[in-house]
Amino acid sequence: LILIGGFVQLLAGFLAFRKYDHLGGAAFLTFSALWSSYGATRIICVGPISGHLLNIGAGNTEGFTAGSVAFLVLNAFLIILASSFNVVLLCVTLAMELLSICFLLFTLENLPLPFEIVVLSIFSILCFYGATASLANCMFGNDLLMMGPPLFTPGSSKKDTQDPPPCVCPKSHCTSGLRTIAELLNTGAVCGVPTDTVYALAASCKHPQAIEKVYRIKDRPQEKPICIFISNLDQLRAAAPPISPLLWEFMENVYPGGVGCIIQKGEWLKKLGVGAGYSRVGTQDSIMIRVPDLTVLVHLINMTGPLAITSANPSGEVDSTHHDMVISRLGHKLEGVLCDGESDEVVASTVVNCTKIDESGITIVREGCIPAGKVMQIFERVKNR
Repeated sequence: LILIGGFVQLLAGFLAFRKYDHLGGAAFLTFSALWSSYGATRIICVGPISGHLLNIGAGNTEGFTAGSVAFLVLNAFLIILASSFNVVLLCVTLAMELLSICFLLFTLENLPLPFEIVVLSIFSILCFYGATASLANCMFGNDLLMMGPPLFTPGSSKKDTQDPPPCVCPKSHCTSGLRTIAELLNTGAVCGVPTDTVYALAASCKHPQAIEKVYRIKDRPQEKPICIFISNLDQLRAAAPPISPLLWEFMENVYPGGVGCIIQKGEWLKKLGVGAGYSRVGTQDSIMIRVPDLTVLVHLINMTGPLAITSANPSGEVDSTHHDMVISRLGHKLEGVLCDGESDEVVASTVVNCTKIDESGITIVREGCIPAGKVMQIFERVKNR
């Protein structure tokens, strides 16, 4: 039981460190060391035979006494820190202090058995709950088991110590936040937005100067085209592009989702709502269109019309998978970032060239979050049907 208890405390400490909970990790690792040391010493030293074999007698316990005092002092600092963390950790550290006292009294051969039983019982219950709560909350990424609020917080609040963001950063789950970003985009601003893959820079297709700004913000080569996002396939049907039945069927099977289709460009884009940005999206002959599978982005597009979209990272660098990455890397160049937490994917969308779908089929231009093999399977199934 002692070894199991020490192992559980050790595991909880490592998981806390993985969750960047350094105080909780340090506390549980310390508890594991004390629990194991106390338990092992208690078992090894009990009885005249064990004490004789280990040369532990009444006058030869100075090392154990010094160790217990060291645990007392170290745990006192943990108690102070734990009081600003949560109630469970504070109770565990207080129980650990009592256990350290038991350890000290044991080395002085003056430990009352009832006191030890009560302390061990309290400590075991608190440790079991604390370790279980830490494991569950870490594994599921949510506060399933309550740990309690801190007893006091530092004098300076988080708001006072953090620098203000370099641009407007509303939350995606707030209607007001969505409206704020939509208003910025409709006035020609460039904003960071979440997608169903990674974070992207968005500009309204009605404002070609905003699309030009996207190139400058990213240091993107001018020869690299920018795609557009629409909210649903019905918008595309209303624009009546010259698309074959095979391509319609293929798009119906991949939209909405992480696949972008390159199709022939034409005046029908203006009916779609691209407007003045016609010459700044896609190439002279083709355009990549995608319907994202993300509710908040679809609502945003409904409020702004088609958006020119490209990944929210400096050209040549890794994609941004959290709004904090967008803010830290490009926030000083943007008017706003719609904050939606972690992205659904860690890579961008898969790009498929469909301009010659009826003659020679499709071509995978870039493999992204949707495997190329899966895209080809969809195409073959659609073509055969």
